[in-house]
Amino acid sequence: MRLHIKGGRVVDPASARDAVGDVYAADGKIAEEFSRADRVIDAKGLVVAPGFIDLSARLREPGYEYKATLESEMDAAVAGGVTSLACPPDTDPPLDEPGLVDMLRRRAKALSRARVYPLGALTVKLRGEALTEMAELGEAGCVAFSQGNVPLRDTQLLWRALQYAATFGYPVWLRAEDAWLAKDGVSHDGEVATRLGLAGIPSFAETIALGTILELVRATRARVHVCRLSTAGAVEMMRHAKQEGLPVSCDVAIHHLHLCDMDLGYFDSHCRLEPPLRSQRDRDALARGLAEGAVDCLCSDHTPVDEDGKHLPFAEAEPGATGLELLLPLTLKWGAAHKLPLAVTLARMTSDPARILGVATGRIVTGAPADLAIFDPGAAVRVTAESLKSQGKNTPFLGYEFAGRVRYTVVAGNVVYEG
Repeated sequence: MRLHIKGGRVVDPASARDAVGDVYAADGKIAEEFSRADRVIDAKGLVVAPGFIDLSARLREPGYEYKATLESEMDAAVAGGVTSLACPPDTDPPLDEPGLVDMLRRRAKALSRARVYPLGALTVKLRGEALTEMAELGEAGCVAFSQGNVPLRDTQLLWRALQYAATFGYPVWLRAEDAWLAKDGVSHDGEVATRLGLAGIPSFAETIALGTILELVRATRARVHVCRLSTAGAVEMMRHAKQEGLPVSCDVAIHHLHLCDMDLGYFDSHCRLEPPLRSQRDRDALARGLAEGAVDCLCSDHTPVDEDGKHLPFAEAEPGATGLELLLPLTLKWGAAHKLPLAVTLARMTSDPARILGVATGRIVTGAPADLAIFDPGAAVRVTAESLKSQGKNTPFLGYEFAGRVRYTVVAGNVVYEG
């Protein structure tokens, strides 16, 4: 298909392009100008950006189809302008065998929507007892190895894993959380948790675990991406680690840029997240660290949960929030709050995550994959259960209205969403 996107504001953070112009796509790639197109999209008044790249989106298959299906979540992805996403390995069964990874990739490819990049399980069944066959999983299509939200208590096993990963050049993605300090905790260990009588998870559960990870990176030089920071202390540790030249990167979940433990209100289970919403100081440090580049990029941490999983007392409710369709408006809100140029704001969910994933998407240059998000930055989006395409309606932002509506999503030169 030959596609001509006409007269939009083209914002490409990777090439520093920000100007009104045209974009052409042919044979699935960004192309030079041509005269005869199969389709012309009038993008006047709209922003044409690289398709968004989400580093954490749970698609719930295999094993949790009652919470969401691959079809529903891929629909949600393209409705949110997300053209590439990494899915954690904590499915049922976990992604610890090549056959499971291959099945997921084939199912996703058959849907012809967003590109799916599976993360392989770091340990067999995510039990933290034995390493998986990383080479076989890598050949099956895993782009990195992770424990998802399942803690790896055995630091010697983590050391061996990073040694092996460093030897063969495999990236390892880790959540920084000390399993013993976080045991049975459901919220940030602070005044709100005390007032509500909730078991707390202290901030140092994250910084102690992060200190261990950074020491092991120093010892092994393995490439490690730290997922979903939640504390001010962790931001500063990552800042210093990068200044030191360690091969590390990190991200933050979009909800943690806008919410804090005060938003728990009277036990709002939609705010039951992993990691927990921290203090206002932590929230502001995360948002500032992302603006300054100490935090590399953001993700939706999309975790669809069925109603039964959320309609429980706070401490018993299943953690997680849906986020794919809110990634753009919440990111634009964060960028506006910090008075950032649009290109800098969009970089945190295009070119920056593309660098971490090691993919060719996330840019609008000739020969790059034609993955694009075309959106109206001023159009209002009201968040309702009916408007969300995701099967998971679990978001703290139900009833809110934001600016930033995706009008078209293009993957490999094909229009996969129009809204």
